[in-house]
Amino acid sequence: MVSNRNALVAVVRQELAEARGSARALLAAAESARGEAQNRRRLVREAYATCLSQLTAAREAARNDVQRRFQSEATRLAGHLRGLATSSAGGAAGAPWRLWSPSEPDPGSRPGLLRIGAITFEETAALPGLIPLLDAVHLHVSGPSPQVDDLITGVLLRALGSTRAGDVHLTVYDPENLGGTLAPFAPLNPTFVGPGGLGSLLDDLADHICRVNESLGGQYPTIAELAAARPGPRPEPWKLVVLLADRATSVEMTTAQRAQLDRIVRTGVACGVHLVVRGLALEDDPTVERIVVRDRTATCDSLGSLEIKLDPPPPPERIAAFCRTTAERLRAGPDPARLADLEPAEFWSESSIHGLVAPIGDSTDGTLVEVPLGDDPPHALIGGPSGSGKTNLIYTWLGSLATRYGPEELALYLLDFKEGVSFARYVPGPRDASWLPQVRLAGINVNGDREFGLAMLRHLSEELRLRAQAAKRYDAGKLAELRAEDPGGHWPRIVAVIDEFQVLLDGRDAVADEAVTLLEDLARRGRSQGIHLILASQDVAGIQALWGRAGLIAQFTLRIALPKARRILADDNLAAAVIPRFHAVVNTESGMSGANRIVRLPDAGDRNVWRGLQRRLWRDRPAGCEPPRLFDGDAVPRLPETLRPSGRVPSGTEPVGSSPGAVLGERIDVAAQPARLRLGRMPGRNLAVLGTRTGEACDVLAAAALSLAAQGPAHFSVMCLDVAAGPAAARLVAELPSADWYDAGDVHFDLGPHDVPHYVIGYALDAARDAGLRKLLTDGPEQRTHVLGWWRSVPRLRDDLGGIGARFDAIGAWVALDVQGADLAPLHPQPGGPVWYPRPRRALFFDRSVHRTPEIIIPYEVNSDHT
Repeated sequence: MVSNRNALVAVVRQELAEARGSARALLAAAESARGEAQNRRRLVREAYATCLSQLTAAREAARNDVQRRFQSEATRLAGHLRGLATSSAGGAAGAPWRLWSPSEPDPGSRPGLLRIGAITFEETAALPGLIPLLDAVHLHVSGPSPQVDDLITGVLLRALGSTRAGDVHLTVYDPENLGGTLAPFAPLNPTFVGPGGLGSLLDDLADHICRVNESLGGQYPTIAELAAARPGPRPEPWKLVVLLADRATSVEMTTAQRAQLDRIVRTGVACGVHLVVRGLALEDDPTVERIVVRDRTATCDSLGSLEIKLDPPPPPERIAAFCRTTAERLRAGPDPARLADLEPAEFWSESSIHGLVAPIGDSTDGTLVEVPLGDDPPHALIGGPSGSGKTNLIYTWLGSLATRYGPEELALYLLDFKEGVSFARYVPGPRDASWLPQVRLAGINVNGDREFGLAMLRHLSEELRLRAQAAKRYDAGKLAELRAEDPGGHWPRIVAVIDEFQVLLDGRDAVADEAVTLLEDLARRGRSQGIHLILASQDVAGIQALWGRAGLIAQFTLRIALPKARRILADDNLAAAVIPRFHAVVNTESGMSGANRIVRLPDAGDRNVWRGLQRRLWRDRPAGCEPPRLFDGDAVPRLPETLRPSGRVPSGTEPVGSSPGAVLGERIDVAAQPARLRLGRMPGRNLAVLGTRTGEACDVLAAAALSLAAQGPAHFSVMCLDVAAGPAAARLVAELPSADWYDAGDVHFDLGPHDVPHYVIGYALDAARDAGLRKLLTDGPEQRTHVLGWWRSVPRLRDDLGGIGARFDAIGAWVALDVQGADLAPLHPQPGGPVWYPRPRRALFFDRSVHRTPEIIIPYEVNSDHT
């Protein structure tokens, strides 16, 4: 029994142990599963939190990005709108009252918008609230009377302050307050209409509209387009009519008055009549802008539902000050026209076939005064003492012509004989590369170079000859007929302006005699070929010189006299003696009394204003338009690089073609051509440079040698016998590396033969005292050896040629520097020597194989230390 029980107990124990083991295993598995579940829950919760955080961050980032882009776009658009508003309502039309001041519009500009308040949108800066008025709409304002009246006051001040004085005529109908609502505008002397006057006011406005419509004649749809098409003052001022109607006015208004009001609403804007109405109903029309005011805010038709926070009314003292100032200006008359007022609506739109017409200012009533040049009158004479505005008049006239006639229609030749650079503004300069496209030539600082004036007259005379020949081919006696028959052969009209012309005619010499002859021919025959002269002077004696030449003065039928000018008008015409400053007398009947027109001149001296206009013209210049030729009497021309050797002087055979030409300097002519000396195998083909100005003598020799070296194979022998010329001679040798060098220690003239032309460049040859020099001068040219030497005086040259009684045949050409004309008599073909008065940086050049008389040249600058 015991054993069975023990066995049973053991079994039970075994089963219990197994059960406990299974339970423990299940518990462990359950614990493990629970742990895994809890871990998964934790991971899910963490993932959820992470996702939620990421979603929140993404949402915030997206929202911030949207807000940022919204703010950026809103700011950008607001900036664009603000810029557009600034351009649409500039100056007095849009400035806040604390910064407000009257401003005048640009010539030809259309009226802009007017500010009445500000528009706030989200967080952007406030935008100006703008409404149209002049040349655009009538205004109908409704709301509480005090706020409406404040708005109307501000609109009127902005409209008056942004236009020229006198361009707006104000009419006020205020039966309730008898004009007191707009009393601050009283200094402007507006038309006040009292009770019972509405009917007559409307009738007058309707009659005015009918008259303006008749003046338009169907050519211009509106008075605004007529004003834009015609330069100068507005043909009709705007009529700004303020109707501050009370309740009785609205009740008592008749059917006829209502019909007149509706007619004015429909047709008034096109004729410059604008209504600003409070208290009366206006019919619906595209020209009516309705403004509704409530609680210092307003809405209007042009801005839709956007609300405008109204500006406070302008300070009364500001209104009064503006009106007093404007009234004083009106009493003084209109301001003179500005240079910009003379500009046409479209540049270069005129044809010069039948003449040139351009305004130079305005009359006292504000209308522009036009000055003609053509067959009649053909030429102009301008006179006025120093300080009377002669240069300003010329600037104005040229500017007005240049805006109307393009380079194909007009060519300008400008010459100023007084000391100064009046015409330098028309040519390229170091600060401004632009030039006036019509200018072909400008001469400045030429008071010492009358020869350049003569060269210009010769050029014009040749142009006259060519045009006359062309006219004969077409059986056309006049330029207009030639150009009409042959549009391809386009001849621009030429206007030559010579300021202080009497300098050219001074003296009884060959220059003055030839200048008078050329002027008479150009004045007589130039009118038929489109060449016109404008002579100006402040010297009574110079003008008096013309009166002594009846054939010449008779051609100058256009006379322009500045204040206190004498001998410009007829003796019995005293108009120039009584006109004030900045005025001129324009007379197209040779100065006869009764043909005067008084013109007020604008200020054309502002370089910034002119520079802006010139750059506009310059940018529009036609293809191929070349810069003008500038002759500056104070400038020293540089030796052009094309006249210098580009490398080592070659050796070889003699060049084929014409004889080499030595360049000595620049000729005083229109084309700026170099003066050349041909050195062929003929006797006397040598050059003598005469004078004591070492620097200029060295430059003449250097220019000659370098230009010869640039033309082909050659050999050079440089002889320097003067210490002062040593640096210049050494520089020349350095640029001519194949040259032989001789100084005072080894100078000799027994030079061997060469296969190429041989040039002996001698500095201070008068110091040599060598008999071989005479033989070299005499026999050298036939052996292709030429002497280009500097002698410091004519007697020293004579000594080298054999002394007293020696002939100068060996010297075929000479350049005189500071040598008086009488001293050159032995070298001159005419007894007594040339008429020559030495002056700095000018030389007298004579080549007996070419010249009848010597010509004046300007030695080139070769070495900069000579300037």
